[in-house]
Amino acid sequence: MELRDSVLAWMQSALSGRGTLTAIYAVFALAAGIQSYVSPDKQFTEGGKYYTCYNNYVIFRNSYIHMAEDRDMYVQYPDEQGDLYKYTPTFALFFGLFAMMPDWLGLCLWNLLNALVLLTAIYRLPGFTVRQKNIMLIILLPELMTSLQNEQSNGLIAGLLIHAFVWMEAGRHFPAVMSVMASAFVKLFGVAGLAWLIFYPGRWKSAVYTVLATLLLAAVPLLMTSYDSYASQLRSFGRMLGEDHTASYGYSVMGWLHTWFGLDGGKNTVLAIGGILLLLPFALINKYSNYQYRLLQLCSVLIWIVIFNHKAESPTFVIAMAGVVIWYMTMPKSRTNNNLLALALIFTSLSPTDIFPAWVRQNLVIPYTLKAVPCIIIWAKIWYESVSGKSE
Repeated sequence: MELRDSVLAWMQSALSGRGTLTAIYAVFALAAGIQSYVSPDKQFTEGGKYYTCYNNYVIFRNSYIHMAEDRDMYVQYPDEQGDLYKYTPTFALFFGLFAMMPDWLGLCLWNLLNALVLLTAIYRLPGFTVRQKNIMLIILLPELMTSLQNEQSNGLIAGLLIHAFVWMEAGRHFPAVMSVMASAFVKLFGVAGLAWLIFYPGRWKSAVYTVLATLLLAAVPLLMTSYDSYASQLRSFGRMLGEDHTASYGYSVMGWLHTWFGLDGGKNTVLAIGGILLLLPFALINKYSNYQYRLLQLCSVLIWIVIFNHKAESPTFVIAMAGVVIWYMTMPKSRTNNNLLALALIFTSLSPTDIFPAWVRQNLVIPYTLKAVPCIIIWAKIWYESVSGKSE
């Protein structure tokens, strides 16, 4: 009884303050970095070359080196890394901060940045108690770990987009726009965060700031490379994106339609339909003054940019799950909402872990894109409740 009471008291204390969750996020981020660094080299394709376990970090690090040496960042370097670099030249320059460090240090700090940007974004959200925010962060932790163990940037993306929303709520247009565009210069789909700027007064100001932020972030690589070299990198980037678009369906609406219903092709059509559906709730001007409605559109964007991304991989879903946990804390508690959250926890967050037997992952979760399905259902529910005004 004394042990149980002590554990319950500790849990109550952890949920009522910020220090415990902040420490947990920092420890998990550092542990993920150390784990990746000390793990043995592995093959990323059967029968292929062995690369470091932290191959994604190596790709990011090498992008800075390749740009500094005027080498094409968007071609294969099989002797150096196990995949293509697929981000912008601006991100490559930013990653120079880590590339100049030893791998063990840069890797740990990179993971720490991703974890803490997301954590601080959740803590800054208005309208929720510290206890509610701590519950959100606890629910998000397994999905964040999937991203951190793959050295991915998705915690950073989710955090930047939520920070942008918080800044717009505070009437600070420029940092909000910079945050959205910074996410877009990491992964292009972050630009969808501009959608909710329409909610707030000063739309022309936001438009001007968007142009300025875009020009500033686009021009930054010229600090270290010539105009001709930069233009060549951008052409190669465009070519790579065009080739990448046809490569797969990913854990997405496209993947779900393909694996469940045998529908092939039409990625642009599905994306266009998804874009129209995303923007329809923004036409309901009479609802702009409702904070809960604005929160729902934040959740909608966070989930949409994952489930309508034909390249969505398992580590990407920390962005979607950020939308899911905010949605759950925003809406009334009901059996339907509780069940949907449980499905997201089981199939989205836990399916990549060892809790699921390998046979189940390989023969059910991956082939049938089960990781994406709960997020697709929740996004459809958010959309319906946004346009109909009905919720449960």
